[in-house]
Amino acid sequence: MKDYVQVPAAELEKPYEFPSTRESTTFLHLRVCCCCSALRPRYKRLVDNIFPEDPKDGLVKADMEKLTFYAVSAPEKLDRIGSYLAERLSRDVVRHRSGYVLIAMEALDQLLMACHSQSIKPFVESFLHMVAKLLESGEPKLQVLGTNSFVKFANIEEDTPSYHRRYDFFVSRFSAMCHSCHSDPEIRTEIRIAGIRGIQGVVRKTVNDELRATIWEPQHMDKIVPSLLFNMQKIEEVDSRIGPPSSPSAADKEENPAVLAENCFRELLGRAAFGNMNNAVRPVFAHLDHHKLWDPNEFAVHCFKIIMYSIQAQYSHHVIQEILGHLDARKNDSPRVRAGIIQVLLEAVAIAAKGSIGPTVLEVFNTLLKHLRLSVEFEANYLQGGSIGSANLSTSSKDNDEKIVQNAIIQTIGFFGSNLPDYQRSEIMMFIMGKVPVFGTSTHILDVSQLGDLGTRRIQIMLLRSLLMVTSGYKAKTIVTALPGSFLDPLLSPSLMEDSELRQLVLEVMHNLMDRHDNRAKLRGIRIIPDVADLKIKREKICRQDASFMKKNGQQLYRHIYLGCKEEDNVQKNYELLYTSLALITIELANEEVVIDLIRLAIALQDSAIINEDNLPMFHRCGIMALVAAYLNFVSQMIAVPAFCQHVSKVIEIRTMEAPYFLPEHIFRDKCMLPKSLEKHEKNLYFLTNKIAESLGGSGYSVERLSVPYVPQVTDEDRLSRRKSIVDTVSIQVDILSNNVPSDDVVSNTEEITFEALKKAIDTNGMEEQEKEKRRLVIEKFQKAPFEEIAAQCESKLLNTPIDNALFFFHSPPPSPSGTLTITSGHAQYQSVPVYEMKFPDLCVY
Repeated sequence: MKDYVQVPAAELEKPYEFPSTRESTTFLHLRVCCCCSALRPRYKRLVDNIFPEDPKDGLVKADMEKLTFYAVSAPEKLDRIGSYLAERLSRDVVRHRSGYVLIAMEALDQLLMACHSQSIKPFVESFLHMVAKLLESGEPKLQVLGTNSFVKFANIEEDTPSYHRRYDFFVSRFSAMCHSCHSDPEIRTEIRIAGIRGIQGVVRKTVNDELRATIWEPQHMDKIVPSLLFNMQKIEEVDSRIGPPSSPSAADKEENPAVLAENCFRELLGRAAFGNMNNAVRPVFAHLDHHKLWDPNEFAVHCFKIIMYSIQAQYSHHVIQEILGHLDARKNDSPRVRAGIIQVLLEAVAIAAKGSIGPTVLEVFNTLLKHLRLSVEFEANYLQGGSIGSANLSTSSKDNDEKIVQNAIIQTIGFFGSNLPDYQRSEIMMFIMGKVPVFGTSTHILDVSQLGDLGTRRIQIMLLRSLLMVTSGYKAKTIVTALPGSFLDPLLSPSLMEDSELRQLVLEVMHNLMDRHDNRAKLRGIRIIPDVADLKIKREKICRQDASFMKKNGQQLYRHIYLGCKEEDNVQKNYELLYTSLALITIELANEEVVIDLIRLAIALQDSAIINEDNLPMFHRCGIMALVAAYLNFVSQMIAVPAFCQHVSKVIEIRTMEAPYFLPEHIFRDKCMLPKSLEKHEKNLYFLTNKIAESLGGSGYSVERLSVPYVPQVTDEDRLSRRKSIVDTVSIQVDILSNNVPSDDVVSNTEEITFEALKKAIDTNGMEEQEKEKRRLVIEKFQKAPFEEIAAQCESKLLNTPIDNALFFFHSPPPSPSGTLTITSGHAQYQSVPVYEMKFPDLCVY
């Protein structure tokens, strides 16, 4: 008897419904796979086994160990394993199965780290293909996952180089990730950090590779460098609004895009070789130009500090050359942009000057001086083109901006020059001095034809300020090294110009070069020093080279000091600098002979103030008297002659009571009462030559020359330096009493001045001027004319003398061994002369 099973009601409702075709097909496929699983390749079965049914369970570790063992045992299967994993990952990425994507990348990473053999090359291609798929996806999580895998791959050192592998796609993609603009700040920061780490991985991988030159190509650097600077710039803007940035911790370095980008930038520059330096630096200029980061230039300065400290020291001059080239390219930009570039150059030069700077020393100074001239020219154009109203305000602002440029150039020149060794600094001093324009000459190099008098004066001041910065801190063992004749002559030329500021700068440059023991700060300010010993002045015995220098150039120095004291536009600072010049010469260069000459100079200045041949104002006459008093007080204590000190102290004491305007402490004060004249003053207010000679003679000094008044020689420098018309002091004979005080007898000894006498004097002066001009032209011709021209002129002059004319008639032409052509009866005949009968000049016989 059969048993019947009760059918549920649900099944009774659909008694004729069968499974669909798709379900039956799937069921059949599974049954076939189960039956034919033994026929599938083993690597596919091992790969499939590492994927769990639920992706949340993660990678099946036991099966992953089997796959790893298989890959290590059979490395020829690595490429197939990679291809199959790539196929599965691509399918999972398209279907947005993120769980399986994570498992596939984890498996790839483990295989990559475990397998080190030459067969890994095809596997790497599959790996990079999968990383590219992840980076191309729009999901931030997958992009970060791909970047992390690439960084792990970049840290693996391969045994052999890959000659066909390129990373163009990864450079482009990682650079794009650095500029991510995701709406969520946290995700944006995460993507940017991933992009920076990816660039860092590309750099490390390509630099260690044999074909590392590919990463330094301009098309790659133009993407990498701006991406890094963009992240550095963005965070720096935030820090500037918040406050000064604090030192980042280890965790911040991984989470802060700016810190990570800066480290990557330093690593990139540190790996740059000689030929790749320019390609790495030029994108920096493009980024700063595009984002207008030269004004203000804090970020630009920060970038170039990183560059200078990251590159190798011997490549520093490449960066400086690039900055100079960019400055030339932006010479027509606004003054603030040029000033920003020059300040960047200053920071770069400050770092490069401590190491190797290569052959760019003169190039740096030449370019800076050229831009200094351009700035002065722009400033002159602004002043000439200024008008009334609002345009005048804009002109004033542009003028101030140009002064910012000029000050930045001078600071750069000074800082660079002060860090150079002494031999290079001497060359730079000569180089700058050769560019200082002097009226009436064309020896300077700078073109100032379009600047006019105002612009030329401005460029003179700027160049002398630059020279002052370069000479600061210069210490030469001998004064001849610091002030050679080729440098002293052009330096002293501006000291005779009708500009008090120019004369001040020349004197300050002289002080920098003379002061070898740092005594100038102790002498600052013109005053009566009660006890010079309290200053603790450092000095050494004058050497033979310094003594010979003073014998050769002493009169030139005295002359410039003498004429500088008599300028009508002198101010207190001029007298202070002149006093310091006399004091430094006394300390550094004075022997007994020089001391006598300096005292003669001081007495001559006192006499010039009393007689007043130049019609100086009363303030200037009293200023000269105060200068003489301060210096004689100083020199009397320096040479320590008691009688001399006593005479000087007595005169100063009397002046304090009766004529305080003859002392520096009073004449240079505001609202000082000035006398109406100096003719009525008593002798005891002046320093007397006979008293000084008597006191010094008792101490063994040779005082015969004190009785000879000092008279400066007037040379062509007065004409070249465009001084005002002065009387030739050589032609003036003034009877000075032995006590150097004017009296009524001086007036009675003067000649009667008539019209004929004046006419004769004018004609004589004109002849003297013509003679000087002729001598100057002869000297200039011998200096500049070609040798052939000079020789021809000398030969023509010698042949035109009377003796040569007389000898011409008595001597026949010199005989020639080839024969002499003579014409007899209309026929030409040659008469030869034997060589032994010929007479040669003595210079031709040896």
